[in-house]
Amino acid sequence: MDVGDPAGRLVRPFALTGGRTRPSRADFTLISTVAAVDPPPDTATAARCQPEHTRILRLCAEPLAVAELAARLDLPVSVVVILLCDLLEAGRITVRPPRLVSRTSPDLDLLQKVRDGLGRL
Repeated sequence: MDVGDPAGRLVRPFALTGGRTRPSRADFTLISTVAAVDPPPDTATAARCQPEHTRILRLCAEPLAVAELAARLDLPVSVVVILLCDLLEAGRITVRPPRLVSRTSPDLDLLQKVRDGLGRL
């Protein structure tokens, strides 16, 4: 997939990551929540940000899932995760793992109804 910029040039996703193909950390899943740190820790770090890093920080002013972020950026999730690793290591974002909805066992009555409904299809 190519990413177009306003000037009409095309940038390959691996160019956005400096040729890296694997994230430096394993903190991110598709449903991990990412939020920008406010205020940013250091203005010198901001000067080294790529435009994609800046876009991520802007989008993450409110917590956002990694999959949603990749969709909004129109970039592969693997590329977004590498860029997120850069920002996490620079102290520019926080990441939270998915929260469990319930620690109780599943509602067996509800599961039975779902199974029955699927069986009728």
